[in-house]
Amino acid sequence: MTSAANSPSGDDRSPSGAGYDGTDDSSTPGDLALSGTLMIVYGLFAVFEGIVAIANDEVYTSFGDYVFEFDLTAWGWIHLVIGVLAVAAGFGLFTAEPWARIVAAVVVGLALIANFIWLPYQPFWSIIMIVTGLFVLWSVFNYRSSRTA
Repeated sequence: MTSAANSPSGDDRSPSGAGYDGTDDSSTPGDLALSGTLMIVYGLFAVFEGIVAIANDEVYTSFGDYVFEFDLTAWGWIHLVIGVLAVAAGFGLFTAEPWARIVAAVVVGLALIANFIWLPYQPFWSIIMIVTGLFVLWSVFNYRSSRTA
């Protein structure tokens, strides 16, 4: 085993070495790019879901009576607006700017709430969208920029 003193460059990056700075740089710009791509796909699916609900109310059926029941046309507009915002925020994530991550987190939070309330109409699809949204949130919150001020 080579120590920092015996190393030609004097730089040992192992956790037990003298050159270890204690930071974990486990996130990469690719993580944020994946989040942006997932948000764009997520948003496009929400747009399509909204268009279908607006164009043809009879496509979706409800399972039971719920307190938060809206007209399907209203749900269509909600999903359409959230989908457009998600696509825009997804493109913003490619810049890796802090404002884009904040906007993405807010939009995904709204989308998660909308999909939770949408569960009676499309249970399987809502669960897929919720899990995807949670992954995007995890990736956005765990991203650490390598730029120093």
